[in-house]
This record gives sequence, structure tokens and C-alpha cells, in this order.
Amino acid sequence: MDTVSILPPGSIGKNFIPDEFLPDNKDEYYYRNLQSLWPTSRWRHLHAAEVERLVKNNNTSSNWDDILVTDQFEPALLVNNQFFGMVRIGRLQNAVLEHNDLKLPTGITGSIIIACDIGDDVAIHNVGYLSHFIIGDRCILSKVDEMNTSDHAKFGNGIVKDGEKEEVRIWLDLMNEVGCRRVAPFDGMIAADAYLWAKYRDDRRLQARLQEITQNSFDSHRGYYGMIGNQCVIKNSLILKDVKIGSHCYIKGANKLKNLTINSSYEEPTQIGEGVELVNGIIGYGCHIFYGCKAVRFVLGDNSNLKYGARLINSFLGDNSTISCCEVLNNLIFPAHEQHHNNSFLVAGVVLGQSNVAAGATIGSNHNSRANDNEIQAGRGFWPGLCTSIKHSSRFASFVLLSKADYPAELDIPLPFSLLSNNASLDRLEIMPAYWWLYNMYALKRNAAKYASRDKRKIKKQNIEFDALAPDTIEEILTACRLLEIWTAKAWLRSQGRHQGDETEQTLASLGRDLLSASEDKTKGLEILGEDMERSNRKVLILKAHAAYRAYQDMVRYYGVKNLIAFLRSHPRAGFPALRKTLRGRHIDRWVNFGGQLMPEQDADQLRADIAAAKLDSWQAIHDRYDELWAAYPFEKQRHAYAVLCALLQCKDLSKKQWLALLDDSIRIQTYISDQVYISRKKDFDNRFHRATFRNLEEMTAAVGTIEQNDFIHQVREETRRFMEEIRIIKEKS
Repeated sequence: MDTVSILPPGSIGKNFIPDEFLPDNKDEYYYRNLQSLWPTSRWRHLHAAEVERLVKNNNTSSNWDDILVTDQFEPALLVNNQFFGMVRIGRLQNAVLEHNDLKLPTGITGSIIIACDIGDDVAIHNVGYLSHFIIGDRCILSKVDEMNTSDHAKFGNGIVKDGEKEEVRIWLDLMNEVGCRRVAPFDGMIAADAYLWAKYRDDRRLQARLQEITQNSFDSHRGYYGMIGNQCVIKNSLILKDVKIGSHCYIKGANKLKNLTINSSYEEPTQIGEGVELVNGIIGYGCHIFYGCKAVRFVLGDNSNLKYGARLINSFLGDNSTISCCEVLNNLIFPAHEQHHNNSFLVAGVVLGQSNVAAGATIGSNHNSRANDNEIQAGRGFWPGLCTSIKHSSRFASFVLLSKADYPAELDIPLPFSLLSNNASLDRLEIMPAYWWLYNMYALKRNAAKYASRDKRKIKKQNIEFDALAPDTIEEILTACRLLEIWTAKAWLRSQGRHQGDETEQTLASLGRDLLSASEDKTKGLEILGEDMERSNRKVLILKAHAAYRAYQDMVRYYGVKNLIAFLRSHPRAGFPALRKTLRGRHIDRWVNFGGQLMPEQDADQLRADIAAAKLDSWQAIHDRYDELWAAYPFEKQRHAYAVLCALLQCKDLSKKQWLALLDDSIRIQTYISDQVYISRKKDFDNRFHRATFRNLEEMTAAVGTIEQNDFIHQVREETRRFMEEIRIIKEKS
């Protein structure tokens, strides 16, 4: 069977769309003209003298009547080219285009051009094969082997063109390796969309509607051209096929870019560098992809980066994220993810953002099972330490830190802000709840500020909650408090030699609450054991339960008061009675993280129902609903804050006395935060081994400064001062 066919002369640049797929009474240029950046009226045929000059400059054409230009056209700037099919060339004037240190004359030289529209004042030099592209103004294309567009180009979108079989649709196999949570990528897809599609697999009507909406979001007709936006620079690259590139994009030294949409703009330019190979994907605005990265079947969120040989396969990487040097397979990753090291591995998981995967971390080894459909679910702030290995299937609450270890069995950790340690010598799992609050306040506070400051997106399509204390983590804290109460009660009963089987959960919780609310002496010496957190028979020991319980309570108080203060700040004339009247209501205890945006589960369920019922019939309509819920979120969070304070104090409504006591508590907690930020950072300066690498104190000060010069510590102290002043004013008004 022949793999290389012989076609008749004149076949190049003609019959781009097969006859059976041409619209009625339309020619092969119909969709090209719809896409074109310029009206057809601007083009004219060449004058005889222009054709003569072009021929003298060693240009050839299959038909000079197919070459169209504008009134401002300088034929001397076209040298050693071959033109096939209809080629339309914009204004050409004798000038030089400069980008960084690259300076090239305008014009077209040494290239094969097939059926393209070319904008004004371009520099196209030594492009071996340029076929079926619309190229914007002031673009530089230099030393590119091949730029080609097929008649069925989909530009990375998971759609099917006319005449194609369903099997050709591109899917992303997110969250596991067998494709049972697959989603079809599309230009404009955000993490919330991917989660909506991948998570709710049991909602069959929703699944069918999302595929239908995606298919209907794009024209299924054949014949669309590749696009290169204004002022793009593409140089020293090998193959670009079926790509749509936004304006001001910079591509240098890429090996292969195929079936992609690359979003870029003047405000948020995207850059792609040396040795990169990208196939079947969507790239967001303001992204940077450099130095040998490979990505296949992927979506890269806005303002995200791939660097230094990273491999991203069958994955969605959320906004404001960076992956370097490592391998990431079959994942749905929410915004603000960091993974920087060559020997880290992340497979088959959903990571809810604000996460950091350290060197040597192997997340998702499935060697403990013959199945490949297992998953990792990690809450916000997931941080596995150096050389950490965990297995499928495991689940982690928010802000769980794993110390360096090879964790031997599956884990289900419901305690947020905790530190996990695998004590191999004693063969037990040890968990310190509320570790971040107790011992690492500097990192906890700085992370929220860091994520917000690194958010350079100009248009924020994905809504993101950056605060560590939010409805999702607060509900996890309340659950954790209940568990600590029950486990503490059981430990106390064991210490008394009493049988615990006859006690109800409510009785145990009440006993544990009394023990944990009393002085630490009541629980000192108790061996408090966690339950159902590791798939093993060994002990799971809870460390510092009394301090953790108190910390959790303070975290809830602080969250509650801060949000009620936010309500009063936005309602300057309202006092405590108005606050109580407006905010009291049912406690919403189930929240969902949609790509970084938190919403009550009931709103997520209504969203799904409205999509299934075709009340929301486009991705834009779905995104508008996200934005409506985000606009309502501050008030919903304030209502939630009021409800959790009532739950904490075991009352139906807050009294004025309770409110004033909470304000006093918040002063104590804010002071603790400010002090702990300082203390937890000061440990680094006081560490003798940290100082040992410097000749003297003067060298250390010159290199790393002093703790008193730390900008973030000053920022927290200023926040504390303002907070105290705000509390004082509120108390006076109350």
C-alpha cells in the first residue's frame, strides 16, 4: 500500500475542504473569510510590473492571479519564495522589525507559502512550509521548518468535525488512569469546569449535557485556518500544526506544537521556549513553557509555568501554578500548585490547590493494588515533604503536611492543618493536629499573602479563595474537634479501666469536650488513638490533642469574628443587633471547592440540575453562574461565620455579652498570630547550624538580613495594629 501519493500539478493550495463537506453554494475560502482579520475589499490583484519584479526576485506562483495584495505593496521585499493557492499579503513597506535583540527586515524571503492571509509589515524568512494560516500584523516568522493546518483542525478542543468518528475526540483522563473520569478539553476551560465534569460521574444527564455543550461551543464544519495573532514572534522552531495562537506570543526553538490553542495578549503574553513538545492541549494566558518540557492531552491554566523538562500528561494544571523537572500524570490540579524537583512524581489525583510537592515525593504509587482506577484526593494546602511516598487510594484534609517517610498503607486523614509522621521504630502513625497554627504560623500566614500576590492574571475567570480559614477548612475543623472529643473520651475510659461499648457517640463527645476544655492535666498521659485513618492494624497516635483542640477552637473564633467584622465594615451604620438579625440562619455545613471557588453544596447541586435541565446551555452561562455565586460568597461566608460561632458556643443565637467576649478573644488570638509569626521565623535566625555557614554575624546579616528587617513580619504587625483599632471602634459602638 502506498504511503506517499502522486497528485496532479496544481494540487497544492487547492481543494482544502473535501467537496462533500463544503457548505451549499460556498467555496473553500468561505470559513477563511469568516476568520480573516481584514475585509475582502482591501485586496487587489497584482499589476503586471509587480509580477515582473517578483519573478526577477526568484519568486514563483502556481497562478499569479491568486496572489492578492494591498495598495501599499513593495514587491522588492519578496525574494526566493514559492506561492501556491490564494495568498493574500498585507501592506509591505521597507522597515525593520525588532523584538528583544532580534532585528529582521520586513518582507518574505526563502519560504513556501500556501493559501495564507498575511498581515501588514511582517518579517517571514526561511519558513520551509507555511500552509493555511492567517497571520496578523507585524509578526516575525524566522527559520521555521513547517507550519501547517489540516482541514479538520480542532486546535486542542475536544470536539468532532463533520465526517469524523467519535473515536477521534480528544479526552483528558483526569484523576485516575483508566479514563472513567475523562473530560473533553476546550478553549476557556477552567478548573471548576474540569472538576464539575470529572467528579460527578454518577450524574448521567449532567455528563451528556456537558459533552453536548462542548461540542456545540465550536463550529463542526471543516476548513478553519490556523491563526497567528498580531505581533507574534516564532523563530528557530521545527513543526507547528493545527495551532491557534493569540497576539504577542513568543515562540523560540520549539520542537513540536500540534493541535493547540495558545492564548496570549499584550497584557498577558505567553512564551514557549527551547525543546518544547506540546500536543493536544489548551494553554492559558500569560503562561511560560521552557527548556525541554513535554505535555500531551492537557490544559494549562492562566499564569502558569512548565520548566526544565517537566512532563504533563492527561492533566489539568490550574492557574498560578508552576511545575518543573518532574512527571505529572492523570491529575486535576487546582490553582497555586508548586512542584519544582526532578525526582517528584504525581499521578492519579485531585489536588485542591495551594499545594507544594517536594523533591523525591512519590504521590500515588499503586503497587499496593492490581487496579489502576485508584485515586488521591488532597485538600487545599497539601504539602508532602521530601522523599514522601503515599499510596492509592488516600484522602487528606486541608493543609496536611507529611514528614519524610514511606507511608506503607492507604490513608484517610480528616484532621486539617496537621502533621503526619510515620514512626517506623515504634511501628505507628503519629498525627499532630493543628500543627501549622501551633508551630508554623509564619508559613501559614505568608502562604495566603503569597498566593494572592503571585496572582498576576489580568482577567480572573477562575475565582479563588486564598484564605486558609474559609468555610471548607472551618467545617473540617469542626469535624476534627468532634473526633478529638470522642477519641479523648475513649482514651480516658480506657485509662479508668471502664468499658466504652455502652456509651453513645453523643455521650463520648460530651465527655471528651469536658476533658479537652479543662486544664491539660485532665488529659496528660492519655494515649489518644485515632480511628479509621490508616488501612492497617497498627496504632494511630494523636499528639498534643489538648493543645490542638484549643487551637482549633481559636481558629474557628478568629474566622468567625473576622468575617463578622467584614460585615460591619461593609455596613457602616449597622451595629450588633443588625448583624445578628441579618446573618442568623441555618448552618450550611457542606461546602464544595470548585477549582478554588467555594460554594455551598446545595448551590453546586442546583448548578448541576440547571445544566442537566438545559437552563444553563453554554459554558458561558455556566461561568456566569459561577460569578453569581462568587458575588454572593462574601455574604454567605459571613452567615456561615455567625452560624459556626453559635455552634462553637452551643447557642441558637449570639448575645451581646457573648459578642463582646468574642471580640476580646479575637484580640488575644490576633496577638498570638503576630507573636507566632515572629517566633516561628526567628527559629531560623537562632538556629546555630543555620549560622554555621557564615564567617560571622555581619556576613549573615549582609546575606539574609535580620528578622527585624523582614517585610512580612512588619506587614503582620501592621495588620494587627489595624485589627486592634477596628475592634476598639466596634466595641465602642456596641
